[in-house]
Amino acid sequence: MVALAMPAAALAAASLGSCTLLATPSDGLLPIRAIEELYQEARTLRDQIDVTRSRGSLTTKAGVALAELVVRYNGARGELERALAAGASAPLSEDDHRALEVMRRTLAQELVVEKVARAAASAEGEVDCTYGPELVASRKDGYRALSKRIYACFSKAAHSLSFDGEPIDRLTIFGLLTLTDDPSRREKLWRAFAPIWEAVNGDNGPRSPYRTLVRKNSARLRDEGKWLGESVRSIDVEPAVMEEWLRLVLQKWHDTTPDTPIEPWDFWYHAGQAHRALDERIPLKSLRPLNDRFYGELGADLAALQVHYDLEPRASKDPVAFTTFGRRPRTDGEAVIPGEPWVFATYRIGGLENLLELLHETGHAVHIAAIRTRPAFTDWPDSDIFTEAIADIAALELYEPAWQRRYLRTSVPIEAEIAAKYSGIVMDIVWALFEVQVHRKPARDPNEVWTEITRRYFRIEPHPALAWWAVRGQLVDSPGYMMNYAAGAILSADLRARLRKRHGSYAEGDRGWYQRMVRSLHRFGLEKPSKDVIEQFLGRPLSPQALLDDMARAVGGAGGPTDDHRPALAR
Repeated sequence: MVALAMPAAALAAASLGSCTLLATPSDGLLPIRAIEELYQEARTLRDQIDVTRSRGSLTTKAGVALAELVVRYNGARGELERALAAGASAPLSEDDHRALEVMRRTLAQELVVEKVARAAASAEGEVDCTYGPELVASRKDGYRALSKRIYACFSKAAHSLSFDGEPIDRLTIFGLLTLTDDPSRREKLWRAFAPIWEAVNGDNGPRSPYRTLVRKNSARLRDEGKWLGESVRSIDVEPAVMEEWLRLVLQKWHDTTPDTPIEPWDFWYHAGQAHRALDERIPLKSLRPLNDRFYGELGADLAALQVHYDLEPRASKDPVAFTTFGRRPRTDGEAVIPGEPWVFATYRIGGLENLLELLHETGHAVHIAAIRTRPAFTDWPDSDIFTEAIADIAALELYEPAWQRRYLRTSVPIEAEIAAKYSGIVMDIVWALFEVQVHRKPARDPNEVWTEITRRYFRIEPHPALAWWAVRGQLVDSPGYMMNYAAGAILSADLRARLRKRHGSYAEGDRGWYQRMVRSLHRFGLEKPSKDVIEQFLGRPLSPQALLDDMARAVGGAGGPTDDHRPALAR
């Protein structure tokens, strides 16, 4: 439970950035604590600008004008920049030096100068999507400029989708693909994605937007001595080992699914028995109540944690669901001043898939609400894989029969649950491997790469003329990010198995769950390397065995994940 330590007026002032002024030493350098307060102020204002824009608004929820936030932010940023350039007064600990390094890096990469107080995506309709990719990429910071342009056109296309003459969005299409019995209607739904495919990959020629982006990004990474997929080192696994683990998971899926070819629009339907049985129990209006009740029964009171939601469809809204800081938690003596996590998503229908995503995003929200460290380290962990894994530790319980009986008053056979659960996970794994392969050989046709992988592991009939892989915004907005979901699934399964062995099942709630998570996994932010947090929690290196054991439940193999694992492959 979070203690609300400040009166409303003081809390409002803190949320807009009210730095405590400390005396400046005679050498002109500020103490590290004063620099961190400047940093905290700038970050708070930056967070509020981002949330206000994500809401599509020109004022905050409290009525503060975006233009005023921008002026305050630029002023706070300028003070921080000057303080960091000068350095902190002695003495400084090793932790202090690391805090300065983090603040300087964040200032350079994230705390950019604001020039215009604009609402997010207000000019989306004005985006030129008839551009030449090479021309955009040839400009200053060309790779990022091209990524931004493709994503803007992806978003524009995502907001123009229609089916049977009615507006529709990506998540609704995926949800309906699991429910629609008529194969021809499923194909029509699937083809409703076509504007997105074209926005990302054009005609699939060598000069298409995506193929140009891959060439530019591959060259950039090579020049920097990096390559796509190496993010797994943040959890102490070598990229080649992780790729082998991911292929083991795909092979497990292949070996436990029917040996018959399928069309791409049938993939979600064939794995969707659980959805068809349960979705009528999860109408749109039930998403938030189910989400809030489950986390409440895990000991995470979402109201006390000040978690905010923006879930309604809205023109120009970001088509990709995400969670962000609206204000970062901080301490004041013994008391905790809560943060203000924000969850953004778009739901037109209910159903198992949308409930899973909401539980996942709320998993992010309760994570960042629990960070308890110094201001410089109050941020997402150093590993996005770890971050994505944490968000699923609670969310994936909705596939357990015990969870369904408690929260939906019914359940389906475990075989159907495993199929529904892992259809999304294996698809994320395919996207991750797809990205690695096209960046490894950027001259290859991405449609061809996608066709090879999906045919091999899913038995999906080829449609090489269609870029049906191009429905994830992360592919163009954050190339390589899909590996975080893929590797995160292996990590989450291992963490969940260990948690159950220590404390038992939490599918039906456990009031002590959240505080245990806070102490062992949630609270560190950037204070401690993720790989150290993981290994301390597991008591050993990461292994894929928990996930493989869980998948085996679909065919009556293992009775469920255990914790008697050692790394399955050489590390």
